[in-house]
Amino acid sequence: MVAVPLSKPVNDSELLPCAPEGGSVHLVRIAAAGTLITSGALLLAGKRRAGLLAAATGTSLALLDQQETLRSWWKILPGYINDVQRLLDHVQGTLDDVAIRREKLGRIIGR
Repeated sequence: MVAVPLSKPVNDSELLPCAPEGGSVHLVRIAAAGTLITSGALLLAGKRRAGLLAAATGTSLALLDQQETLRSWWKILPGYINDVQRLLDHVQGTLDDVAIRREKLGRIIGR
């Protein structure tokens, strides 16, 4: 006969993976994750409207939980928009230059 050593009893905070050191469970995170998983299942099942509604709900719950991250993104967003605008202006200038050179080349070859 084999003797199996028994470990110490497990408390509730070890059973819940979302429980931080304080012992409180983040119900908003659990609800957001469950809703997003459900939305994926609904989308895979072909129920597009219900899946999109569940995805929007899960995303809203996740954003509620991550308000500080959302605030920091909101503060740096104008800088990114300005960078993209400068890039698009540069691309537009390059395309205009290419169009002018194409017309010149067309006139030269057309003769």
